[in-house]
Amino acid sequence: MKNTANIGAPRLAIVLERCWRAVGRVAEESVREAGMCLTDFVALEALWHKGPLTITQIQDKVGLASGSMTAAVDRLEKKGFIRRKPSSRDRRAKVLKLTSKGKLTVKSVFDHHAEMLESAMTILNNAEKSQLHALLKKLGLFAAATKHSQSRNSREVTHANRNR
Repeated sequence: MKNTANIGAPRLAIVLERCWRAVGRVAEESVREAGMCLTDFVALEALWHKGPLTITQIQDKVGLASGSMTAAVDRLEKKGFIRRKPSSRDRRAKVLKLTSKGKLTVKSVFDHHAEMLESAMTILNNAEKSQLHALLKKLGLFAAATKHSQSRNSREVTHANRNR
């Protein structure tokens, strides 16, 4: 086994990327086996777990581009999985809500999806899963805050340079 005492950030980033790619393939395949594309599934899953949401709220939760999200909503509505209704807070927005058919579908697809992911992660025991979850969350939050801080600092430097 290699010496793991000094693992640098670039090497760790490569391992994270390869791991995510492998797990992502399992996730995509599990959803495809259930007859759905991943974009449609993540939109349905967000509605199933969070309740009625606007398109923008779903985008924020799942990180999909506006065009992808609109196309997914159109497909899901056409299949009878969701219903759009006007928002009581913003007349420009539409709130998406799962139909009975949508609830049954997303539960079935999610159960299969969860089973496949559990199978792919059987190499980890419960303590390792908990530890990995905590470490990835810690790293993700820090990286997001660092990116935000760097963007703000970059804007401040640019603004300062313009005012010279």
